Amino acid sequence: MATAHIAAQPGDFAPAVLMPGDPRRAQRIAEAILHSPRLVTDVRGMLGFTGTVDGRPLSVMGSGMGQPSCTIYATELFGQFGVERIIRVGTAGGIAEQVEVGDVVIATGAHTDSSMNQLRVPGVHFSAVADFRLADAAWRAAQNPASGIRGRVHAGTIISRDHFYLTPEGQTERLARYGTLCVEMEAAALYGVAAEFGTQALAVLTVSDHLLDHSKDMSSQDRETRFQDSLTLAVAAALS
Repeated sequence: MATAHIAAQPGDFAPAVLMPGDPRRAQRIAEAILHSPRLVTDVRGMLGFTGTVDGRPLSVMGSGMGQPSCTIYATELFGQFGVERIIRVGTAGGIAEQVEVGDVVIATGAHTDSSMNQLRVPGVHFSAVADFRLADAAWRAAQNPASGIRGRVHAGTIISRDHFYLTPEGQTERLARYGTLCVEMEAAALYGVAAEFGTQALAVLTVSDHLLDHSKDMSSQDRETRFQDSLTLAVAAALS
């Protein structure tokens, strides 16, 4: 049955969902990779589509920006629509020196400055980690020449921030020293929801800019189109 934020019916979603933040990107992905995609929800303009890839069902749906929005959609998909795995496909800002614009990051774990996961188990610093099987599938696809991956792929920890513009002085540099690869705004909460429901989640991110070197940042148009490598790895994980 439909929920407050998703106007779909049981069976409308595939077991695996690709989840970009931008609903326009969700539509672009659906049109690019799904056979016979059909619109299954459009509440508040948050588009969701279901079709097939190589004969296997797959859905694509936007999450909006930020951890609260992502949590709403992930909770309803896992809890009400039988979804078993969600793979976030998005952009991120590079932090680590070895990460360059255009690279792909497989986020094995996500630090966060948000309180959302702190509320899950009082008195515990919750560890927001990806599902190992999904991360392994994405990594193996990255190493397979047949996948057609053109750029560099990294795997490791990221940070999911609540603020886009507000960053404590020196925090980014310290995160880089601790091996954090990039920053985005959704993965930690997504991993928390997956843990709550005993399901699977992963984030595969295209580095669109670098917080410590802005000389090669992508344009807004590039952010809409340069995600083929991350999309390939996300599909490999979703259908693994």
